Amino acid sequence: MAAMPQDQAHGLRRLFAASKTRFVPVVSNPRVMGAGVLLEGLCAAFAELGLHTLVVDAGEHSPQPSELAQVDLSNCIERLSPRLSYLAARGLPLRHINANGSAASFLEAVSDAAPDSDVILLHAPAAELARVVALREVRPLLLADAEPASVTEAYAGMKWLTQRAGLMVYSLLMACHPQLRVATRIAQQLHSCADGFLGAVLRDWACLDPRASQHAPLTPELRHLARELLLAAPPGAAIDAASNAAPLRPARAVSSPLIAAH
Repeated sequence: MAAMPQDQAHGLRRLFAASKTRFVPVVSNPRVMGAGVLLEGLCAAFAELGLHTLVVDAGEHSPQPSELAQVDLSNCIERLSPRLSYLAARGLPLRHINANGSAASFLEAVSDAAPDSDVILLHAPAAELARVVALREVRPLLLADAEPASVTEAYAGMKWLTQRAGLMVYSLLMACHPQLRVATRIAQQLHSCADGFLGAVLRDWACLDPRASQHAPLTPELRHLARELLLAAPPGAAIDAASNAAPLRPARAVSSPLIAAH
């Protein structure tokens, strides 16, 4: 039985080896303590599959991009390890908006700047992601922790992307101990609200303890979530999509207990 995960990972490595870049959108959540650890864990899971990930960090608290970003994006990419690169990109997606309100050309620019990346992970607010990924074949990843405010923020991001970008399937990564019962309740609550109020689906979820050692092995749940995110993103689909696609008009307003404060 111990060989099965290795066989599965080997099959995935072969699948991704000859493929084009996959795009994974991550909805930034300023309410989450330890969001950076969550991104690191996800990238580590991709690295186990032999993939090189470029983290495009455009979150609310991310560093400002270099002044060279407008001229030569490739020189702004920092190589952190053989399997991980980083691009400070706060505000960069909005610099690529066209007349239709779409910033999809940002993906093309990043892909051209990092042709050796197997995975492009864009960490950005829901409002910016909606302009980049509208109607594309991707599965956004929501971030949360055990605090109610972070769960409310995660649901608000899901609502925005559902209404503005037409994206209906999501995954969730939480910053908390995997054995906390509250984690299961949070996932169930988000799943119920997504289905009942938005017609969306929370497909899978995992936890990562931000207090755990950096050398601790990744959990099977995190490995599974990483594989599902990759399999949900057809190679090149997001980048090859027409760049003139525009974000959708917002749908009729809906309410739910999770967004009472929004």
